[in-house]
Amino acid sequence: MQTSLLLMALYLSIPGGTQAFKPLISGGGSVTHRDITQRAVLRKTAEVCRALAAAQGRDFSLPIDDSLSIIKLQKACSADSSSSSLVSTILFQSAIVKMYLSNALVDMAFALSKAHHFDGETFQGGRALITAGVSEVKASVKRGSFLLARLALGRVCHTLQDFYSHSNWVEMGNRQPYSTLIRPDLQLVNLAGPSTPTCRSCMGGNCTDNILPEVLQLGLLTSGYFNLFSSNKPAGKCSHGGSFDRTSGRDPEGGINKDDVGSSHGHLHHTAADVAVNATMELLEDIRGAAGDKDFLRLMGITQSSVLCFVIDTTGSMSDDITEAKRVSFSIIDSKRGTQQEPSSYILVPFNDPGFGPLITTTNADIFKQRINALTASGGGDIPELCLSGLQLALTAAPPSSEIFVFTDAPAKDTALKSTVTALIESTKSVVTFMLTDNLRSSRRRRSMGGASAVWPSKGGASNRMAQSDAQLYRDLAQASGGQAIEVTKEDLHRATSVIEDASAAAQVTVLQEVRSPGKAENFSFTVDESMRNLNAYITGGSLSFTLTSPSGVSQSNSEASGPLGTIQTVGNLHRVSLTTHNNTGLWEISLNSLESYSLKVIGQSSVNFGYHFVEAFGGAHGDFGLKEGRPLTGDNITLLVSVTGGDSVTVTAVALVEALGSGSEVNGTLQSLGGGDFLVTVARVPQGEFVVRLRGESNSATTKSSPSLFQRQASTQIKTSSISVTAQADSTLEPGSTISVPFTVAMANGTGGAFTVRATNDRGFTSSFPASVSIVTGEGAANGTVTLTAPASTPSGTDVTLTIEAESAGAADLNYAILRLSVVSKVTDFSPPQCGVVSVSSNCPADCGASYWQLSANLTDGANGTGIDRVTLRQGNGTLNTSTEVGTGGENVTRVEYSATCCSKKVELVVVDRAGNVGVCLGSVKDSVGLVVSSTAQASVTNTTAVPVVSTTSTGGPPLTLSLYLRICVMLSLLLWNRVEL
Repeated sequence: MQTSLLLMALYLSIPGGTQAFKPLISGGGSVTHRDITQRAVLRKTAEVCRALAAAQGRDFSLPIDDSLSIIKLQKACSADSSSSSLVSTILFQSAIVKMYLSNALVDMAFALSKAHHFDGETFQGGRALITAGVSEVKASVKRGSFLLARLALGRVCHTLQDFYSHSNWVEMGNRQPYSTLIRPDLQLVNLAGPSTPTCRSCMGGNCTDNILPEVLQLGLLTSGYFNLFSSNKPAGKCSHGGSFDRTSGRDPEGGINKDDVGSSHGHLHHTAADVAVNATMELLEDIRGAAGDKDFLRLMGITQSSVLCFVIDTTGSMSDDITEAKRVSFSIIDSKRGTQQEPSSYILVPFNDPGFGPLITTTNADIFKQRINALTASGGGDIPELCLSGLQLALTAAPPSSEIFVFTDAPAKDTALKSTVTALIESTKSVVTFMLTDNLRSSRRRRSMGGASAVWPSKGGASNRMAQSDAQLYRDLAQASGGQAIEVTKEDLHRATSVIEDASAAAQVTVLQEVRSPGKAENFSFTVDESMRNLNAYITGGSLSFTLTSPSGVSQSNSEASGPLGTIQTVGNLHRVSLTTHNNTGLWEISLNSLESYSLKVIGQSSVNFGYHFVEAFGGAHGDFGLKEGRPLTGDNITLLVSVTGGDSVTVTAVALVEALGSGSEVNGTLQSLGGGDFLVTVARVPQGEFVVRLRGESNSATTKSSPSLFQRQASTQIKTSSISVTAQADSTLEPGSTISVPFTVAMANGTGGAFTVRATNDRGFTSSFPASVSIVTGEGAANGTVTLTAPASTPSGTDVTLTIEAESAGAADLNYAILRLSVVSKVTDFSPPQCGVVSVSSNCPADCGASYWQLSANLTDGANGTGIDRVTLRQGNGTLNTSTEVGTGGENVTRVEYSATCCSKKVELVVVDRAGNVGVCLGSVKDSVGLVVSSTAQASVTNTTAVPVVSTTSTGGPPLTLSLYLRICVMLSLLLWNRVEL
């Protein structure tokens, strides 16, 4: 294993070159994996949105071609697509970025794997990876683990797309995808034998005709051999080609890859890329069938709303808090139900002591209401509770960049999880706000605590006290995430939960966030642009005063609850300022004065937003940029991939890293546009201590002025740097009941040595083992270890597990981490699609179609050895669908389908999914004609009828199969069976 890692490190250290479609960046008009993935995602998503719009009677006029953009598609997919509606594409764009970054990571993590790139004629191995990956995607979607599904989908897409660049599929004249790659029930045929010559040497550097004519004539499938270290390859075989492929210098010389326009077969680069786009769309259609349209769009990130996520202490003193959590959640649900602002999902994590959970995730608002309504306050014992354990579950269950609200009145017992929770906050970029209350009349037994305390007043002027260190832990986590630690009495909690309602609004953006600890008098400025709506400022802290000044020079102090610039609500340590921004765009200023620590956050709603990921350059034949997890290295330069929403009207002028706690000084980066709102930003120096990312630019989207409107946005999450590097790599899946080994490496950026404490935690409580510490010898630079993780045999397939590996230096002076997201997936052996057998079709369709009906009866089966029918859905048709289950003559389960529709709704498309995720499609139609009906395979004479029903059963692509004469006679129509499997 260590030898493989050394070879990988050596390989990736070599600059330049290419061995696949470039992952992210290209020159000279070449197409990248990023381009291919995004084009396919946009087109397939548009097809799904168009189908849903048709079913809902809405217009969808957007052309489905290369002119598609994220913002155009998001608007077209929205039920409210009026020009005045506020549309945010940040979730859609973030989902696409996750997919293509995971796609690019294959070139880094599996650079030397032939199967991952279809090199060296490893067609069976490449398809096996695709099959396993698609099973992972479908299982994850079924469990609602959309982040894991996106990561798996990105990896699958890379391997699938590489087939068209590395094989001779395109050279053989094929312009359609090789569907068998996503059909494990079909045999790969016409593979060139291991001793069959496939190439001849290129002539004078021209490789356009180096594949042997007999290979092309016979339709033999081959791919190029690649080796960075050796020139060995089987006699007569094609090479991949390129300066890094040593086999390309051995007879037959040259290569056949189409990775870019300058490759050996670069003249076919764009053709291969086009086929790869269609193949990716075919794969996405397969996943769509298994997931259903609604979950497919969730997988793609098509939503205008975030999740509603509560973590609630359920011990005896929390009765009032639970009541308020119910009230505010019910209010949000009832006010937004059925609108574009309705939360995309609901997450609830209760905790107390000695337990926490269960984690509750649902897209059904009524189920969430039932579960939160069932919470009761009881028990408690000693004061501390398992707050961080509950928060860890929420951070791994919620989508990235979620808003999470924690209700508690007690310190955390599980403080050892602070660094793990902080790592998850930094990784997910989720915002955590704590609603901290206290109550003298608590039923919980309270013990005295020494030391300083945080004080919350209670009824009658009395107060309760929490140790300062306990309260500070919550403040630290809130600060790291960009959230608030709101400290109020239980009686006033209902006045503070307005921040939850603010956060539930769509298109939420952060304009400015500052923290000062210790406090001091300081002036802060922020720019409000014309796209901003519903601007709010949150100021938390004690013994403070502030004054707001608008761009026109009008001022309002904190002593004015209602003034010319807005309204100020003060509750506990929170000051919530609702600003009036009408005709007040431009530069605002707020003067804050306090000797105590305080925070300032300005938020609003806008379609202009951004997200970012740290990336790192890697060399070798796949040289490009890949996702970098963990904290950036202290004193090093860093690169960010920044994705900006808002469309072509937005121009980015600056991306800077801003010191979070001190002077607020900025370090600007160098911008390189990648197109489509993506930018590569290189920063030469990382600020000392914590920092945040701030973006500035210009927008013409909402202004009537001749000059553009200036805007600024800021990421909420505070990022720390580290001198420690932690890297880990493992297979992305494990089976229930199995154990996975995860090797990891700890290194020091400056080459020094030392002992490091190791912690490995997972959010599912799976049994694990790991070394308590590792030691680095000065000069050797790194130390290795292994974490083992065992999934219980009862773990449902599709369960996600997040493993966090931390390395901490002596005295807790420095810390870094690696986070791995794994899926537990049961082994799939059923790859056959469900079958649709038509029992009868009847119709009586006169000229007045609205007054008459036609009916279809069909039997759906999954075979004696199949996993069974999981669900039947109506994709096309406005009729009524009923299903029932019975036992067939062979003992197999049969799902009986009865469909009835008016003769105005002439077509029906049923999607049938088995429990393994295989998909079959049953099609039916009624045509207004009399007499002879001619199909592509047969013709039938029909008499004494005014309408002819036509039915086909398919499973997505593939050759037609012979149908029984019996069915043709029984229903007097042509049946065409396509054996197309959705995996």
